[in-house]
Amino acid sequence: QVQLVESGGGLVQTGGSLRLSCAASGIIFRTNAMGWYRQAPGKQRELVALIANGGITNYTDSVKGRFTISRDNAKNTVYLQMNSLKPEDTAVYYCNAQGLTRSGFFNSWGSGTQVTVSS
Repeated sequence: QVQLVESGGGLVQTGGSLRLSCAASGIIFRTNAMGWYRQAPGKQRELVALIANGGITNYTDSVKGRFTISRDNAKNTVYLQMNSLKPEDTAVYYCNAQGLTRSGFFNSWGSGTQVTVSS
């Protein structure tokens, strides 16, 4: 089993910054895409940013230019640097990772970390 543990959420004022981290543990042969999703109260979970194993990134339009996703393949860790935060960024942020273990393909989710941006 692959477990994902997120950290770095919290309360910040509008315009502030936070850095989220997500570490995958287990016997992992390879991680493919890693990403961050978020879910605000009363809304569906949405993709925030994805990063492929080779480093290609994809962002939802609302965070382009403000958020940066990166990864450390040696540590099976993905990061999300969030700058110029807005109240509408308030949500629970979830990490996702897909890849391969000796048991086969995995698609795992973290338990989520709360990000609250005050106006």
